Amino acid sequence: MINIQKEGNQKRELTHNNEQCIGCGICKETCPTSALNLGPILPIARGIIKMDNININLDTCAMCGICATSCPFGALEFKIDGKSIKEIDEYPTWTHYTKIINEECIYCQTCQTICPQDTITILRNLPERKNLVSGEIEINEEECIHCGICAELCPGEAISVIQNPYGEGEIKVYTDDCVYCLVCKRACPTNAIKAVCRSCSYGDYDINKENALTTGQTLLNFNNCVSCGWCEKVCPKNAIDIVKPFVGTITKKESEECQGEGCHACKDVCPCNAVKIIDGTSVFDSSVCVLCGTCVNVCPKKLITVNRTEMNLENIKSNSWKAQLNKIL
Repeated sequence: MINIQKEGNQKRELTHNNEQCIGCGICKETCPTSALNLGPILPIARGIIKMDNININLDTCAMCGICATSCPFGALEFKIDGKSIKEIDEYPTWTHYTKIINEECIYCQTCQTICPQDTITILRNLPERKNLVSGEIEINEEECIHCGICAELCPGEAISVIQNPYGEGEIKVYTDDCVYCLVCKRACPTNAIKAVCRSCSYGDYDINKENALTTGQTLLNFNNCVSCGWCEKVCPKNAIDIVKPFVGTITKKESEECQGEGCHACKDVCPCNAVKIIDGTSVFDSSVCVLCGTCVNVCPKKLITVNRTEMNLENIKSNSWKAQLNKIL
């Protein structure tokens, strides 16, 4: 964590949150005084070195805030008199986003599982089993010998059998746990169990649909979200909408110099899991790449090129700022 404060007519404060920083170097590209430099991104990503991805030269930093403005991932925050420039109309704003449409979400947790930044949390309440099945089960106590076969085979652990050495015993069926699969009926050696599954017999049967639904809540930590698009790509209900920070392309030279699994630097630093090693070479999935350029910074052979043609950064009012911010493209 880096925090710089300077006071004059205004109190200006610049904070760098390394947990949100991906080492893309965009802030370095836009800094008008060359006050920012990248640290050793690859060793930091691999856990070999523990330090911030960037360092700031206090002597040359003009505290203008353009670095914080240009960071599409929110790793830099700039405040004037305690107010973030994100809340000040005169400053540019990023308009990329990740939105989850809760009304369409079925809480399957697929997005949570695949998210490379662990930014999605699905809290779900599953319906009770008794609301999903329908049937009847009955035990003929006179025929039951309390052998325990039904309890041992029951996949829902819905049957309890108590035996004693005098040939007597007790059997209980917990209907809330029973799925009416009829395994117990088929396995009973004395035909003491009668059971029927209405769910199987009738197909779509009359149940309380409201009680049979999975409910929940989808939480998104946008601070760490890089808008890569993995969640949108795998969502079975199209319940996620993403606008990425950049439009453009990523290319890699077809070269034997790429050592693939022997190097995998690009794969190690990619915040989007957009890199795979296939047939001994790095392959990029442009559908989930955010064109951050971190891979460009670490490739030892300089084989990767990121070409950003558009950025979703709006409200750039100053011509001098526009010139600096256009260096991102």
